[in-house]
Amino acid sequence: MIDHRKLGRELELFQTDPLVGAGLPIWLPAGAAARYAVESYIREEERRAGYHHVYSPPLAKKEMYRRSGHLAHFADDMFPAMPDGSGEDELMLRPSLCPHHAVVYKSTGRSYRELPLRIAELGGMFRSERSGVLGGLSRVRAIWLNDAHIFCTPDQVSEEVARTLAMVQRAHAALGFAADGYRLSLRGTGGKFAGSDEAWDVGESMLRAALVAAGVKFVEESGEAAFYGPKIDIQVVDAAGREFTLSTIQVDFFQPERFDLSYVDSAGEKQRPVMVHRSVIGGLERLFAHLIEVHEGAFPAWYAPVQVSVLPQGPAAGDAVVSFERRCVAAGLRAEVRSEGSLALRVREAARRRVPYVAIIGDREVADGTVALRLRDGSSLPPHPVEDALAVIREAAAVPH
Repeated sequence: MIDHRKLGRELELFQTDPLVGAGLPIWLPAGAAARYAVESYIREEERRAGYHHVYSPPLAKKEMYRRSGHLAHFADDMFPAMPDGSGEDELMLRPSLCPHHAVVYKSTGRSYRELPLRIAELGGMFRSERSGVLGGLSRVRAIWLNDAHIFCTPDQVSEEVARTLAMVQRAHAALGFAADGYRLSLRGTGGKFAGSDEAWDVGESMLRAALVAAGVKFVEESGEAAFYGPKIDIQVVDAAGREFTLSTIQVDFFQPERFDLSYVDSAGEKQRPVMVHRSVIGGLERLFAHLIEVHEGAFPAWYAPVQVSVLPQGPAAGDAVVSFERRCVAAGLRAEVRSEGSLALRVREAARRRVPYVAIIGDREVADGTVALRLRDGSSLPPHPVEDALAVIREAAAVPH
């Protein structure tokens, strides 16, 4: 694998600038196009799986994080509070989305008939990472997280964890990779962890049973849990051989109590829900650091920044090229026309940028009503009628729902 920082800059996917600051990458048009395709994919997968999407602000009053436990257990990783302008309160950038989703749950009374309630968001969060650990997209200070929180009864936890594990595996396969390992992250000693021993024992047992039922090999690591509960960490390895967490599933009894969350059961009694935190594809920055390395920039066609580059060969091809490019765009493809330079140079440039399809239209193709298709591995297909060429590209670029 090639380091994503090198490839990401060569392919103009992202950049960093000292004027913006370390750990704050800027997604350039090519990277943004790929990211948008992946975001659209995961939102649709979640919609089909019964999730409700929300938007929430990336900051809140300091009291929010005092109540959630983040100030007591996670303050070293948070940016300092800032005045809210009134002189009475302070605001903080959020280090996670779970407190906001707890507020979403509490916005109205809940019945057991509504559970499990799955709340999802692609939202921003911020970590005060030390400059020495920052690098490219893999460790950043501003994170856009594919996050969700499932509020459920205790007897629904096992099924929800199993569903999430299956969803993670499907999403990873669609993105073109498989996890390198699974870790059951348990509590350790000391004051880092909140909540009762009984709740921790129950949560750890639930996740352990889910991993066993899923038939995946896993290791157990003491002290790697979130402060509020145990978690399944789904691990990948980068180009330097370092292992890091991409996707997570966490069981939390602590925050539902802190936010006084409840639902009315079938007997009309108030009960406390369990909060299952999960991120299927993790933070978009860390995800793309991995995808760039795994695919060496040659992303699967469905989320390639440009899916087809249309190259005219000779002046007579102009109208046909424009027409084909417009038909590609109308069909939902990310297409471009490249006219400058020799044909050989433009073909090499498309290969360098890992464009899945190059469509060449010259005098012969105009006369025959065809398109010559070249793949990014250097192979060529026989000339196709325009409609058939479009169908070939659309099929290869179809989103794998």
